[in-house]
Amino acid sequence: MKDCKLVIRINKPVADVFHFTLNPNNTHLWVDSIVKEEVNETPTKVGTIYRNVNKEGVWSEYLVLKYEQNKMFEFIASDKNYHVKYTLTPINNSSCELEYFEWVENGELEAPFSIRILEKLKNILEEK
Repeated sequence: MKDCKLVIRINKPVADVFHFTLNPNNTHLWVDSIVKEEVNETPTKVGTIYRNVNKEGVWSEYLVLKYEQNKMFEFIASDKNYHVKYTLTPINNSSCELEYFEWVENGELEAPFSIRILEKLKNILEEK
């Protein structure tokens, strides 16, 4: 599989979902494979670098390639092959749709996201 697209409705305002997903202190709460995530600067903008470490102790680095406050952000991995884009669309004042899209330029996705990961994000956010 060269790409993976998932969509989920979250009963929280767009701004809440946007800020939660970009906060490196939250990533390990909803992405089971990530132990820790760091960012080189705040607030996030084009050029910000996120680094995370997985359960095997392997670090990965991602550059914010595109950024539109409360709408969309896109990362590209340091290898320039892997991309991930989050797009948020308001449904009303208290809910939104999150589209998660990841792809590789060459080869296959090694460990594509599953809807289960986004359901975990949804549950965490809706419990807040």
